[in-house]
Amino acid sequence: MPEPGPHNLITDVPGVTVGNATDDKVKTGVTVLRCAASAVAAVDIRGGAPGTRETDVLAPENLVGRADAFVLTGGSVFGLGAADAVAAALSAADVGLKLGDGGPPIPIVSAAVLHDLGNNGDKGWGDDPPYRHLGAEALGRTAVSFDLGAVGAGRGAMAGAVKGGLGSASAMLDSGVVVGALVAVNSVGSVLMPDGETFYAWPWETGHEFGGRPPPAGRDEAGPFPSHSRFGKHAKPGTNTVIAVVATSADLTRVEAKRLAIMAHDGIARAVRPAHTPFDGDVVFAAATGTHSMPDPSHIARAAIMAEIGAVASDCLARAIARGVYEARRNN
Repeated sequence: MPEPGPHNLITDVPGVTVGNATDDKVKTGVTVLRCAASAVAAVDIRGGAPGTRETDVLAPENLVGRADAFVLTGGSVFGLGAADAVAAALSAADVGLKLGDGGPPIPIVSAAVLHDLGNNGDKGWGDDPPYRHLGAEALGRTAVSFDLGAVGAGRGAMAGAVKGGLGSASAMLDSGVVVGALVAVNSVGSVLMPDGETFYAWPWETGHEFGGRPPPAGRDEAGPFPSHSRFGKHAKPGTNTVIAVVATSADLTRVEAKRLAIMAHDGIARAVRPAHTPFDGDVVFAAATGTHSMPDPSHIARAAIMAEIGAVASDCLARAIARGVYEARRNN
């Protein structure tokens, strides 16, 4: 198994920084991933109830296919305001598409939201939701090091019946390519096995990054809905999701970035049971910063490297999911 990078965070990918902003009164928050240079980007959506912004622009058949930043946020539809603030700040900093017509730069800021409106935080914000302010604050805090757990987009999240959170992980390939994942875990499915302590992602754990607990002696629950999920009377469409970004230093094409996002979804399926339900809004963005050169696109060796990058990205995402919940439970 590839070793983690020096921080074991998505920011081990060169050119990527992350910032969190948290509102403990509202019990919500925003996480921003900033690309130092516009990154080749794609998205794959597999949940039945997504909430997103700037996803069509990342489709490989469309014009742009790049992103300057990604926003993961609480607040459901209100949280999309966080991306407005990030876009405005980046444009003011001369970041974004320049069309030559004298208008301001147009940053591409893709976003996904999770639903944390039903927790006991103060949601009486009237016509002034806090997310625009939180988005600007998170962008201003972007750095290589950042906290995990009940912070940023993970502040008000739940993972099945337990506290959710913000997670991240990275891996260094022998080729020199770096892969990382960032995720806010608010799933309807369970991340925990029947003992309530062992993570479904345990086979992919590196070191003791989420507790180092071995699997229980007995088999997993036979039914489709584990006891630590939120199925039954508490399952409501649109109130759950896993939203994530996977990144790599490889110089992927737009089509390859799409394949990376597709493959990374397997990490959700490994770490959450069940995943991709009608109740979730599971979204995975992919970003390639291009600092590591790959073979010519016509060469079969490139496809083999791409397959490895996608496989490792799914492992990183599974690890990041468990880390986010582990840190949230440990620190609260």
